[in-house]
Amino acid sequence: MKNDFSKGAVRKNILSQSVPLLFAQLIQLLYNVVDRIYIGHLEGIGDMALTGIGLAFPLTTFIAAFTNLFGQGGTPLFSIARGAGEEKRAEKILGQSFMLLTVSSVIIMVLCMIFRKPVLYLFGASDQSYVYADAYLKIYLLGTTFSMLSTGLNGFINAQGFPRTGMVTIFIGAAMNLILDPIFIFVFGMGVEGAAIATVISQAVSAVWAVSFFFGKKTLYRIRKSTLLPDLRLIKSITALGLAGFIVQATNCMVQAVCTRTLREFGGDLYVGVMTVINSVRDIFTLPIQSLTGGSQPVIGYNYGARKYARVRKGIRFMALVGIAYTLVAWVVVLMFPHFIVSIFTSDEELIELGSHALGIYFFGFCFMALQFTGQSSFTALRCTKRSIFFSLLRKAIIVVPLTIMLPRLGMGADGVFAAEPISNVVGGLACFLTMLLTLYRKLPKEDENTAECTEH
Repeated sequence: MKNDFSKGAVRKNILSQSVPLLFAQLIQLLYNVVDRIYIGHLEGIGDMALTGIGLAFPLTTFIAAFTNLFGQGGTPLFSIARGAGEEKRAEKILGQSFMLLTVSSVIIMVLCMIFRKPVLYLFGASDQSYVYADAYLKIYLLGTTFSMLSTGLNGFINAQGFPRTGMVTIFIGAAMNLILDPIFIFVFGMGVEGAAIATVISQAVSAVWAVSFFFGKKTLYRIRKSTLLPDLRLIKSITALGLAGFIVQATNCMVQAVCTRTLREFGGDLYVGVMTVINSVRDIFTLPIQSLTGGSQPVIGYNYGARKYARVRKGIRFMALVGIAYTLVAWVVVLMFPHFIVSIFTSDEELIELGSHALGIYFFGFCFMALQFTGQSSFTALRCTKRSIFFSLLRKAIIVVPLTIMLPRLGMGADGVFAAEPISNVVGGLACFLTMLLTLYRKLPKEDENTAECTEH
């Protein structure tokens, strides 16, 4: 079998997946970050336009939640089937995920288009900021299918052992976005609408590339008509495994909505712009740890399916140690250069000062996020769905949302919104990681010939 993750050094297998994935996700991040940088520097309206983009975040995150549900839900199941030598099942999982991504994307696009105005006001839009949020969102939503297919199918490319191809999938679209953004925003004078048009065109190109891979000669598994007919049993398995990733993004959507509304109440539109910048910085600095854990999942899942449990433990240890080391370095960088980091996204002096102060609060204890990612990825890769879902809910829905609502009202004002995140990182990260160690890692058999199942209570 090609691309056998049960052979060779585990760390080498993980890095061979993670490094190309890092570049792919970095390029993917440029889709949105470049938009924010250009928009934040629009003369005279940059701060308010940035606020409008921030108000659209929860809905774009909502779309990502369904991408995770069917994309990340299918990928580890696909990897386990490959490791077990179940070739037909692996191809069927690919087909079902493709079908689910396509159908759900159309439904989501229509619903978001219909209800975008009341939803944006619910998220805390003012009459002034709504103009920019709506201008961006009504165009961005047209690319929902492209966005979900390019991102959701990319995991299946990586899981086959073709991370470089996965990187190219994202690179093509992001390169186009980098070129088209300034043309549509500044040359054509289209502002926020121009940024959205550039993004949709770029996502379309990425989607075409990703889908065409599964009809080409290089792929080990193809998208076939016979695999597209709904299989309720497989759909249930895919959604069950993807539910943790879905909840992560769905709770992110909820957190973003609560944050923007609370910040609008305690700080005004400018503070919503501050949160837009902080979300962008967080996306950038969490990217390497996401790539590491994302690259680890197919390797860990494959070895689990192949009953190579010693290699599974090595993969988890490597993921944890590298993740903690990286997030410690990232935390120091943010503490040392907050003004410079915020100024990348805006030239508004007041926003830079407020953003620098908020950044220091938000990133406190950033290293604990590595524990959350490691525990969450281990649970997902080894099909411990209930635990993965629980810790997704614990960190965001149970800790962040109540604190975001309460802390500002206990005298902290807008700072309370930014303080909720580090508290959740410490509490949620430790709880997730320690539980993974005690209930999963230590219970894996020491001998490869034994069997192991995730027993959830």
